[in-house]
Amino acid sequence: MSNNAIKVRITDTTLRDAHQSLWATRMRTDDILQIAETIDNAGFYSLECWGGATFDVCMRFLRENPWERLRQIKSVCKKTPLQMLFRGQNILGYKHYPDDIVERFTALACENGMDIFRVFDALNDPRNLEMAIKCVKKYGGHAQGTICYTTSPVHTVEKYVELAKEQEAMGVDSLCIKDMAGILTPGAARELVAALKKNLPEMPIQLHSHMTSGMAAAMYMAAVEAGAGCVDTAISTMSSFSSQPPTESIVSILESEGFDTGLDRQALVKINDYFKALKAKRQPSSSSKVEAVDAGVLIHAIPGGMISNLRSQLQQQDALDRLPEVLEELPKTRADMGYPPLVTPTSQIVGVQSVLNVLSGKRFSMVTDETKHYAAGYYGRTPAPIAPKLKKQLCGDLKPITCRPADLLKPGLVAAADAIPPNTIQAEEDILSYALFPEVALGYFKWRNTDPAKRDPIPADLEMAKAAAAAPTASAPAAQQKAADPAANVKGTPVLAPLNGTFYRSDAPGKPPMAADGAAVKAGDPVCVVEAMKLFNPIKATAAGKITFFVEHGKAVTKGQVIAAVE
Repeated sequence: MSNNAIKVRITDTTLRDAHQSLWATRMRTDDILQIAETIDNAGFYSLECWGGATFDVCMRFLRENPWERLRQIKSVCKKTPLQMLFRGQNILGYKHYPDDIVERFTALACENGMDIFRVFDALNDPRNLEMAIKCVKKYGGHAQGTICYTTSPVHTVEKYVELAKEQEAMGVDSLCIKDMAGILTPGAARELVAALKKNLPEMPIQLHSHMTSGMAAAMYMAAVEAGAGCVDTAISTMSSFSSQPPTESIVSILESEGFDTGLDRQALVKINDYFKALKAKRQPSSSSKVEAVDAGVLIHAIPGGMISNLRSQLQQQDALDRLPEVLEELPKTRADMGYPPLVTPTSQIVGVQSVLNVLSGKRFSMVTDETKHYAAGYYGRTPAPIAPKLKKQLCGDLKPITCRPADLLKPGLVAAADAIPPNTIQAEEDILSYALFPEVALGYFKWRNTDPAKRDPIPADLEMAKAAAAAPTASAPAAQQKAADPAANVKGTPVLAPLNGTFYRSDAPGKPPMAADGAAVKAGDPVCVVEAMKLFNPIKATAAGKITFFVEHGKAVTKGQVIAAVE
């Protein structure tokens, strides 16, 4: 390669987005550490290894400390900057958090080894990026701004350039075009990158995409020719499908056109051999039979990480066979909700709402708390307005807002620290984990503080064992549990779990039950919550009278199970 060749940098996503897209984020810290040094020596621009779904999955399914994962990766990877996906005011969660939590999380992330923060907002609302970018700059990180790319009647090149200029004014160090669903065509990429380079000539431009539609490799080439200087790839075994384009192929394509990536091809061979062996242990059954290319994404625009999650969620509901119906419903739901780009948390909100629209049999008859708050403006401005009649239905008794959502939030750090039971936390980072994911963190802390000999099995291990034991009869345990339900013959009007999930008597940790045992309730009163697919579904009383509950707070329930009765 000539010394005069133009350098194109490569960010490796194998340790974050690739396994989130293909394996429902089930890679363990030990899996990473065994290959981390080789990856560090390969010559990548950065290693995306944290953020996105990795944080809560670490605690929820793997029973690991996400902060410890970051520290351990940093202790090995001393040459290559570490990178994370940061959801702006949502940080790593599905709602907005107060500014003090955003700031302290950013400070601790920098302290524990994070270098580059890709900051995005699912609605491309600049107000939701301000605090996160300010904090990244304050604590010495590289702030990468983001354009969440999508197509709709209201998304134009001019609007994207306007968004990029607003982020430039906030002080971002670089800009990423985030093509979550792999729907950015080569022609559109060339036009968008050229417009950005013309209007922001000094701004480094990076491209992120997924191979879902099969276009991403060609799109990267067009973007690089138009002036983009960095692209995201995954090692070949962890690439393609709903993941990123394969590193080895992109290197060959770029070098054949006279560009220089600086990657060590021998190191890439070693990395790929490692993940080829690991794949047999970690790939979930729900992702093993997917099509290599899903041209349907050009219609439904579902991002990579969301595809594997939708399959997993439907499998949990014993309804994987209804995936085609959900894919057909999803673009309709998205249009009804104002054409949001489909990236966490909007992908989860729109995706789960689409699942509920299909499973319930009547569109928007079941509405999650998150959909309600989205419609009311608590996630930011929707790209297009929601039809007034539907907006009123979705909002219910929640008053719509027009300000920056975080302006309504009181500082939350001290309250989070005070809410954690004594002798539970081991470090300040635990307080941030609790602030972001209260129930998940408490479950992990309880497990961590239990004598190792008496701990419950790791949920991800149980999941793997169940899949290996009886894939064809996966729905049998739920049916048996439902049949054996001791509350099935109770007197009164039953209240049924609408989905498989986790039952909660209160709508937040530390709060009193929404309805006390024996309390008088009216038909339609919210009386409990079932958390399913990471979103909270308020369950309403089915009649007026006295309510009796049959399930303990925090226990798993199955669809159709009687959780209470009103008599």
